[in-house]
Amino acid sequence: MTAAREAPVRVGERTAVLIANGDLRESANLECWPAQQRLEAALERAFSELGWNLQRAHAPDGGTGHGFIGSQAHGREVFARIDPEAPLVVAEAVWQYSQQVLIGLMRHRGPILIAANWSGEWPGLVGALNLRASLTAAGIPSSLVWSEDFTDDLSRSRLWEWVATGAVAYDLSHVQALDAATLPRASRELGDRLAAELHQRPAIMGIFDEGCMGMFNAIIPDRILNATGVFKERLSQSALYYAMTQVSAAEAREVRGWLDTRGMRFQTGPDEATDLTDSQLLDQCRMYIAALRMADEFGCDLIGIQYQQGLKDLTPASDLAEGLLNNSERPPVTNRQGEIIRGGAPLPHFNEVDECAGLDALITNRVWTALGEPPETTLHDIRWGDWDASGTTDEYVWVFEISGAVPPAHLVGGYRGAVGERQPPMYFRLGGSTIKGVSRPGEVVWSRIYLQDQSLEMDLGRCKVITLPLEETNRRSEATTRQWPIMSAVLYGISRDQLMAKHQSNHIQVAYATDQVSADAAAAAKAAMAHAMGIAVNLCGGNASGRDLGEALAEVPHRAPGRGGSRNRVSGDGRAPGS
Repeated sequence: MTAAREAPVRVGERTAVLIANGDLRESANLECWPAQQRLEAALERAFSELGWNLQRAHAPDGGTGHGFIGSQAHGREVFARIDPEAPLVVAEAVWQYSQQVLIGLMRHRGPILIAANWSGEWPGLVGALNLRASLTAAGIPSSLVWSEDFTDDLSRSRLWEWVATGAVAYDLSHVQALDAATLPRASRELGDRLAAELHQRPAIMGIFDEGCMGMFNAIIPDRILNATGVFKERLSQSALYYAMTQVSAAEAREVRGWLDTRGMRFQTGPDEATDLTDSQLLDQCRMYIAALRMADEFGCDLIGIQYQQGLKDLTPASDLAEGLLNNSERPPVTNRQGEIIRGGAPLPHFNEVDECAGLDALITNRVWTALGEPPETTLHDIRWGDWDASGTTDEYVWVFEISGAVPPAHLVGGYRGAVGERQPPMYFRLGGSTIKGVSRPGEVVWSRIYLQDQSLEMDLGRCKVITLPLEETNRRSEATTRQWPIMSAVLYGISRDQLMAKHQSNHIQVAYATDQVSADAAAAAKAAMAHAMGIAVNLCGGNASGRDLGEALAEVPHRAPGRGGSRNRVSGDGRAPGS
């Protein structure tokens, strides 16, 4: 017999309910709890000074040592006691698994506010952006605010706007819908041709277990994805693990030796619990080989591995394999017929099975390859940003970081600039190497595909990666996760708050071009291909010369396909000639 449930508690006037969503991993919740407590204290002070109360919906601790919602079942119990009409604040100072609260937020009728601390210590900004994007994908209205301590005038005005109206209006003047007719004819023709090729010969997206880390916004429904010319091959992480067991130690050592020869350094030690060990590295090399062979067996044009769940209990992290897969120059692997798999070309890999990033990576790969641009691409977390403390630039500099998928070609010095460090034990009990390095300076096209109103949209923009002094780079790395690669990015024509107001993801896709003109041309062709695939494109900000992006793309000079300086020539379906 089911026990009777308590009725939802009605809240008084000028009162908002607060919840704290956390990680699925208790080790992370325990480690990050102090930062969450500081955020909640700051919010309580801010709301109090507005004449409002914050009423926590679930008591902290309860024997866990923290106050986070730690599972979907826990979230269900918490929301059973929340007034469905109450103003609701989700305080986020950490990474959070969105499904733990979507179970209640999707049915909540009152105004929803996501409040994030502006800090790189833990991925609170990343978690908040993910939750907002997940609500957008679900069709649930919400507002987002951010601040270091919620004492500044801007965050206070936004809090006041929310308590007064139930929503926050943002400055989105940097965004304009693409008018495809204004793109140069050559860009439109290339985009149309590449989109047509996808429809004639659809791409296969290999999914190693769908859904990861609560990223509801990272799952594209089949009917929506199929309309673009891409179909899913649902694979299993257990099958990948089995395939790893079929890779010999000699083959794994060959991959490790190849990396050593190219100059990549690994900081190894003897303790499996805290050090990166040689055995962990060999398992990661096995995963690289196994993933390539499975992709080849199933005819996949790109793949995504969950890496944070499932496999983390069986193997070291997938970071090393992911970054190698995204690089043109990588250890050769043969299939059953003895043929090298996709020789001289990346096998695009989308970290954390983010299907939106995967679709974006596929488009990038096709466009950049056709233009002769370097085809390496990766997603990053929008981890944090800060003004440059070294005085090198007066521009706002973002810290883009991701644990996996970054290709060595994106780093200063390539493989010789890459260092393998052990993943933090808090996230990965069995360790594994990251590909740590500093992203090289250059011109970049950034983008994000996302779900809104049951259709796909793409935000597209331009930025540059800059070189900061070592001391400043180290400051930023230590303020976030020092074991991960870092990109110091300056967005063209977009302020910090404008990006936060508009961006519908915790992830951002990046790809380098050879120069400013090439980057604009690649962005124009990418916009054209996405438009031809039925994706609504939004142009954001400007270009390197300070022009409005729409105007700049309309006047990019024609460049014959193949003129971009890339040494990696692959055919229209993304495969190397003869493979």
